Amino acid sequence: MYYDGLGTKANPEKGVEYMKKILESPCPKTKHLKFAAAYNLGRAYHEGQGVPHDDEEAERLWLFAADNGNPKASIKAQSILGLYYSTKEPQELEKAFFWHSEACGNGNLESQGALGLMYFYGQGIHQDTEAALQCLREAADRGNIYAQGNLIEYYYKMKFFTKCVTFSKRISEYDVCYDVPTISQMTDCLPEYITKGIAKASFYYARCLQLGLGITKDEAAARKYYSKACHLCPALADELYSLVICQKI
Repeated sequence: MYYDGLGTKANPEKGVEYMKKILESPCPKTKHLKFAAAYNLGRAYHEGQGVPHDDEEAERLWLFAADNGNPKASIKAQSILGLYYSTKEPQELEKAFFWHSEACGNGNLESQGALGLMYFYGQGIHQDTEAALQCLREAADRGNIYAQGNLIEYYYKMKFFTKCVTFSKRISEYDVCYDVPTISQMTDCLPEYITKGIAKASFYYARCLQLGLGITKDEAAARKYYSKACHLCPALADELYSLVICQKI
């Protein structure tokens, strides 16, 4: 609560102090808290808040907290290791797949969506479209907005335009300031990826509106949703616009 400023003014240094006390305590009553403390202390080192930035120490703490996939350990640590190994330089995609698999097996929704994408693009595992769609659909049904955004992209590219419009219209209507924090709290998914999912949905809804695919053509509405996608995630919007220019979507 001190680290994240929940119910009090944020004080990362004080939060880190308590995390370290729990990890170093020999008291049996703190045993059940050690995995959570290690996960959050790893966050502190990764974010450089309350302690100097140190990804190696963050990785060490997350590995301790993940406890080789123990379902009673920190499932958040298992999921964050999957994300860490897939985004660090150089990437370690087989490790990323392993940790997302462990977290997903323990019920983590974020990792279930990530596994879908790894199967879809053959990252850290052989490409398997059927397994990818199963993961993405299950994650989407459980409320993973990023998985929903990627399914929308798949429906568009497969020319399932009516289905693309149905899903993208609903997701593109989410209000970022109000809905993203609420969804994040309910699903335990990262706000950054929820926002990317909304941005992707907004883009493909705009594309369908612009071209009249699965919906009546409406260029004014298309501009509105293109603008929303660009505002939410400029890098993603630029990437998708470049595909439009190259006539790939």
